[in-house]
Amino acid sequence: MEIRVFPDYDEMCSATALLILSRIREQPGSLVCLPSGDTPTGVLSLLVEASRDGRADFSQCRFVGLDEWVGLNGRDAGSCRHYLDEHLFFPLGTSPEQICFFDGAADPEEECRRINTYIREHGPVDVTMVGVGVNGHVGLNEPGTAPGLYAHVSQLQDQTKLVAEKYFRKKVALSQGITLGPRHLLESRTLIMIASGSKKASVMARALEQPVTPECPAGLIRLHRDGHVFLDREAAAELSE
Repeated sequence: MEIRVFPDYDEMCSATALLILSRIREQPGSLVCLPSGDTPTGVLSLLVEASRDGRADFSQCRFVGLDEWVGLNGRDAGSCRHYLDEHLFFPLGTSPEQICFFDGAADPEEECRRINTYIREHGPVDVTMVGVGVNGHVGLNEPGTAPGLYAHVSQLQDQTKLVAEKYFRKKVALSQGITLGPRHLLESRTLIMIASGSKKASVMARALEQPVTPECPAGLIRLHRDGHVFLDREAAAELSE
């Protein structure tokens, strides 16, 4: 596992985008999994910029969704799919045939089976990028998630629901999510974890320096054969080294 600390958010995003682009150049038909949320926005912007400048070609890539709120899909502002449509898929001109994403408005258990089948047939995922929740969740794998799970329905913790409110213009009752499981993440050929800001300092110190347990899903990256943790200086502030 590689841990790199950068002076600020912009440099962290730049390094992350360069690593993703290098993997896609090595394998133009990569299966790629990228997250929604505040932290990934800078990375996605750089990927789109690289495509527009002719420095990257995503036309052969396939994309699989990381997670979604149960009850929502791409038609709902604030959903994970809506975010990625706005920040990645539409700007890249990605065709629907290239995208396999959770539909949170459909039967969640059936969606888990559909995504599991897709990755089994087209995977493993070549490049996965994830952020980290303040409670240590990755995707919507909340603390206590069994490491051996593939895609599954998760019960959202109160802290996750509270943080999620910022993504919605009106009150949305969230109780469950659908997410790729820890096993999918560990089976990805390359796994990149990014974290930014002082609010993530405590959880990153726990994930990277305390024993790996299901109570902090973010710590599982330490078990990955090609795991990369990219932090800005604030997110790394509580690391011992």
